[in-house]
Amino acid sequence: MSFPDTAEIDAPAARVPLDAEQRDERARRSRRAAFIKWLRKVHGWLGLWGAVLGLLFGATGFVLNHRTEPLRISPGAPQVSTMQLAMPDPAPETPRDMIKWLRSQPDLKLPARTGRMQKEPEREVAWGDRRIVQPERWQMSFNSPGESVTVEYWVGNDKLTLKRSDNSLVSTITNLHKGVGMSIGWVLFIDSFAGALILLSLTGVLLWTELNKRKTVGAVLLFGSIVVAVCVGLA
Repeated sequence: MSFPDTAEIDAPAARVPLDAEQRDERARRSRRAAFIKWLRKVHGWLGLWGAVLGLLFGATGFVLNHRTEPLRISPGAPQVSTMQLAMPDPAPETPRDMIKWLRSQPDLKLPARTGRMQKEPEREVAWGDRRIVQPERWQMSFNSPGESVTVEYWVGNDKLTLKRSDNSLVSTITNLHKGVGMSIGWVLFIDSFAGALILLSLTGVLLWTELNKRKTVGAVLLFGSIVVAVCVGLA
């Protein structure tokens, strides 16, 4: 009985050489696999960020969804207080000067964000069978999610009126969701959430297609048809 030579047993199987087309195909598959792996990581981190903020906006969105009938959640009545404040001498010449002066009064403890500022010019109005001139009126507001202060001043008066409203918990949550009285940092923070949702959708579609041409074409056609339907519906 003859036995195979030991060298024949230990010798590795001969490798079939690949041609240029096969090497290119293997390189493409390797790059696609690496890209999909990276895409999964990005999708996962975006999903985590979206989940954290989704808890916040899910809760506040729930409250907003029940702000009208049926199943209305009452926001509760705000606590309102009004006071008169003597004007300085000399009086501020513009609404912006008025805001600066009010901000310089530490006892007022105004909310951090300045809201709407309105200036109504002097005008002639009817009073019974008479016509009189109504002086110029300034209105401005200072807002935060939990409270708001409205200021009213008639030019020429020696006093102005401040009205403070302390919001209920439901109203505070609603303002938080809508960004009322929030800083630029909060606005950018919410923009990051919106951007995360957009990227999460795009990466999810790419992961579903796995960069397969047929699936990619199908996804493009599906989204294109939805966009066309929305545009037709809004037209």
